[in-house]
Amino acid sequence: MTDLLTAVNEGRHHDVPALVLRLDGAGRRSALAELKELRKEVRGWDWRRRDKVRKALLVAGASCHTGAAGCAAWIGGRDLRDWVRSPYQLILTALKDRDPAWLGDLAVRLAARPMASSAEYAFVAELARIACRPVPTTDGMVESWAELVDESRWRRRSGRVPLAEALRADPHVAVMAPRLLELPQVPPRVTVHGAPDSDDHWPAALASLADEKVLDRSLLLDQCMTRLVRGGAVGEQRFFLSVLLRLGMTDAEEGGRLRDWTAMAADGVTVVASHAQAVLTRLEERGELPTRELADVSLSVLFRPEKKLARAQLTLLGKALRRDATAAGELLPVVAEAFAGEDIVLQEQALKLVARHLPADDDALRAELSSSAARLGAVHRESVAALFGGLVEDVPEDAAPYEELLPAAPAPGPLRPAPEGVAELVEEVAALLKSRSWYGASASAPAPSSVADHERLLDGLVRRAATDRAGLAAALREALAGSRIADEDSGPPRSDPQYVTTASALSVMVASLLGRVTDRDFRQWHENTPRGGSCAHTELNSMLLARVQEAADAVRTGRLPFLLATPTRENGSLDPADLIGRLRAYRSMGVEAGPADFGQALLRLCRSGGEEAAVAADALGTPEGDRVAAWLRADDPVAPLLRHGTSDDRPARGARWRRSAADVLDALFAAEERRPARVELPAAFPWLVRPPLSGIQNCYHWGAQQSAHWVTTFPEDPETLAAWLTPDLMRAADDGNRGAAWILPPLVETGGEVGPAAHLALAYGLGARHAEDRISAVDALLVLAARGRLDAALLGRALADLVDRDAVKVTRLADSTGTAAGTGAYRTVLAVLAHALPGVLACEKQPRGLGDLLSVAADCAERCGTDGLAPIAGLAATAARKGASQTVRQAGRLLIAFGPSREESGARS
Repeated sequence: MTDLLTAVNEGRHHDVPALVLRLDGAGRRSALAELKELRKEVRGWDWRRRDKVRKALLVAGASCHTGAAGCAAWIGGRDLRDWVRSPYQLILTALKDRDPAWLGDLAVRLAARPMASSAEYAFVAELARIACRPVPTTDGMVESWAELVDESRWRRRSGRVPLAEALRADPHVAVMAPRLLELPQVPPRVTVHGAPDSDDHWPAALASLADEKVLDRSLLLDQCMTRLVRGGAVGEQRFFLSVLLRLGMTDAEEGGRLRDWTAMAADGVTVVASHAQAVLTRLEERGELPTRELADVSLSVLFRPEKKLARAQLTLLGKALRRDATAAGELLPVVAEAFAGEDIVLQEQALKLVARHLPADDDALRAELSSSAARLGAVHRESVAALFGGLVEDVPEDAAPYEELLPAAPAPGPLRPAPEGVAELVEEVAALLKSRSWYGASASAPAPSSVADHERLLDGLVRRAATDRAGLAAALREALAGSRIADEDSGPPRSDPQYVTTASALSVMVASLLGRVTDRDFRQWHENTPRGGSCAHTELNSMLLARVQEAADAVRTGRLPFLLATPTRENGSLDPADLIGRLRAYRSMGVEAGPADFGQALLRLCRSGGEEAAVAADALGTPEGDRVAAWLRADDPVAPLLRHGTSDDRPARGARWRRSAADVLDALFAAEERRPARVELPAAFPWLVRPPLSGIQNCYHWGAQQSAHWVTTFPEDPETLAAWLTPDLMRAADDGNRGAAWILPPLVETGGEVGPAAHLALAYGLGARHAEDRISAVDALLVLAARGRLDAALLGRALADLVDRDAVKVTRLADSTGTAAGTGAYRTVLAVLAHALPGVLACEKQPRGLGDLLSVAADCAERCGTDGLAPIAGLAATAARKGASQTVRQAGRLLIAFGPSREESGARS
């Protein structure tokens, strides 16, 4: 035993099997106890020393176990595995004196555990062979088998062999290959199978073995059909369909699985549904598709989002009606269901089918179909009237007028005061610090409540520290015991403005109260304050950090009774009366306002108080009062935006490599320096004097950082904040970055003027790549409309400008505007599109998805009417084009809803 332990400690794993075989049962049990202690000790070693003994420890421990369960647990231990090949052959050697039944039990137990490599499969398979047992076919074993087969193709001396040859040579292929098709998730190395004629094509290899009778073809067919009916990820579904197509199916096999094909056509992924639809077409041509089954499946397929499938299903229904005219009573009502869809081409195709196959002597069927046809729009009204005559139901003249459905305009609530008692205050502070990450940004949209909690607790700490700093510090130290912020050896909190959050900023104040921040730390923090040239995220964060550090320094010296910039409302807005009252208290106590705190108070100040508030500020007779008065009297934003237009030297459509965020936005924005009323802002805010695009190329954040305190930094100036954060939204639309549009709903809930910058940011959000970002933009659009602050013309022109610049895709705009209209805001959406479509229709090259966007506009116009809206320039010319494309048809539909003007009529003729 001593020799064995010495060999293990020295890492001589090749010597271990012989040493173990020399031990009896009692010796192995004694050695195992020592090996378990060594295993615990090894976990704390340096990685180089640990790797030296890991293999020897694995072999020794496995071979010293007398029970199969313990041996399997030891071998499967993650801490004993290495990135290099594990010594399974040595374990086999050390276990050669065991009973075959024991080895078979070990194989079964190991197969039931997760497997990390193909070497484990080979080890278990060898154990099963020695025990004369079938190889286990657990999911882990099957996945590792597929990996081993792929690896074995590279080890041949003759070079890489085709996959079919490697499978043919494998002794377990007849058992493992069918199980491969039953895995909950087929390994990517199998589903990503390459070109059909390549040597890596798994479907071709499996079909080849089935032709050679190595695999059971009928079993493979059953498994593929089962998985295709069950559904799943698109990649896996393509794989099973490819195997099915390679195997081939006879007419009898196709006809015997009718229910499977109908299920696939109704619910399968697009590629599977398309194949099932083709099979159903063949069955119909052979007369093997019952009318009832066709009707049932058509009711599902006609409402699938894929227009191609729905139109092909109508074609199939037409074939069935031509073959059997007596089926009209059962199939035509199904065809009429297409009248309720949004695809105008599908509606027209269904209407033609009804006209062609409607029996002349079936009045009941005619009445039923005419009722369904009443749902068609005005573009089909003449055709419907010609087909059904007076049976078409007209809209009653006394119908209720259209009413727009918009969400209730949100109103920010007042900010609750901080708890007055020390225990309650400390409890909330500890909960906030322990429940949120100190650094970085959340992957989801931040909760505005986090900012409200931060502001009220920060003010509460300052107020309590002014009266009982020692008691507050003692309570904080007790509540935060065991956390890093209270650890005397962990150093001061990190204060990196790139990744600061409200929780990490609050930790700066807490650390100062606990005496963990030195004068040197404060000097370093002051020296590291950004002086310009950073990205918007960093500089917005620096404002929060500068204010908290300033307050922490003031609390340490005991000269700060309370903060000036604590908001009045949860959205960050500060009432003038509150600020003037706090400045009056500062004057009476002889307290000097902190530059960062006062600067933030100015940026939060609500300027709705008018001249009366300005006079009250003048009456203070202090420099701060004079600056508040000048701020209240100024009517321009912090960084006025002068231009929102186009540039003559912009890159051509599609030339994405020639564009950057700064290039695109520089043509849309320009800013002037602040007026004299805006001077003397603190050193942490110098970036406000620059145009809003400075430093954009210096942003190294991954994706859009999400910090709710950005909105409360400018609660009364959404234009400045929108200008600085629009690059994030541009990347969400152009590059596909995810999550940037979270800022839009809180942005439009702020006070102040919502102008070109905010509308441009909203336009980018409506054209974002990811659906969740577009949903955020739709929420912002509805809130803006509900508050009466939406400039439909401004937003519409911004959308047209971005489409013209190839900065957003029309298909995404169709999705987002359709979603907004679906909430009941048809008039709002139509007003925006009425100003966007002239520019979109004027594009030199028709953008993809224009028909869908016109469909949204036409649907809105038919629901809410067009009163007060001017005719859309270019609409008549588009509707008069040759052909029957979706764009032409939807343009005609929208033109009917608007009613052509004289100019439009002339253009159409």
